[in-house]
Amino acid sequence: MPDKTLLLGHSPDPDDAFMFYGLAADRIETHGWCFEHVLQDIQTLNDRATRGELHITAVSIHAYPYVADRYALTACGSSMGDGYGPMVVARANQPVDALKGKTIAVPGMTTTAILALKLLLGKEAFTPRVVPFDEILNCVEQGGADAGLIIHEGQLTYANHGLTCIVDLGAWWKEQTGLPLPLGGNCIRRDLGSANMTQITAVLKESIQYGLDHRDEAVQHALRYARDMGAPLADRFVGMYVNDWTIDYGPTGRKAVELLLARGAEAGIVPAIGAIDFID
Repeated sequence: MPDKTLLLGHSPDPDDAFMFYGLAADRIETHGWCFEHVLQDIQTLNDRATRGELHITAVSIHAYPYVADRYALTACGSSMGDGYGPMVVARANQPVDALKGKTIAVPGMTTTAILALKLLLGKEAFTPRVVPFDEILNCVEQGGADAGLIIHEGQLTYANHGLTCIVDLGAWWKEQTGLPLPLGGNCIRRDLGSANMTQITAVLKESIQYGLDHRDEAVQHALRYARDMGAPLADRFVGMYVNDWTIDYGPTGRKAVELLLARGAEAGIVPAIGAIDFID
């Protein structure tokens, strides 16, 4: 592998595809860096990050305390749910407390969605059943779980499966804290060195900005990864998770990350992390 070839991990979903369109389509200056895109679900990327396998990778904020020794968060690339986010859906409406003791299909054990759900219900309040994120709606519809914890475009398409939303965890977090729910971010391996980390982060930020500045063509690219969505719905989904927060967490976004992980540590869900590095 050439010295300047980087493995870049991200999910095969519309928002990540939109975010990295500038890179994938060779629309931006990369300063000699070559990016090999590795598309895998977020739980797999979380697991790979614990082994330091990718130079840059999307990661759940829940998973970051487990990889912070190898990686720093980039200031760009976040997915924030500002009053919306992962949802718990079921075949029939019910109170949130009725979820306690139930089997809930989840997209992975270190996704931010399950961290938020544990903060809401209690660490051991339900039985998780890990199901690939794009199979959860079918699983719940067919009775394979009492409820499902959905991420990505399932948040917009669950009604097509005859399901109802029991709780929107992004809305709950906003009510509790007044802050957006920080779902995922990009992190970069520390052994690249400070100067390289900064330069590479600038390239990633330029890719995000290129997509926002050339929205129509970037959405067309993202449609390749849009399950059960046409262009209007895909554009809406992209707008939910690629926006000003994605260009930079800013003070509010950074505070949200710190508070979520602090509350997770207080609840015994994640290890305490201390100060968090953000590469600008």
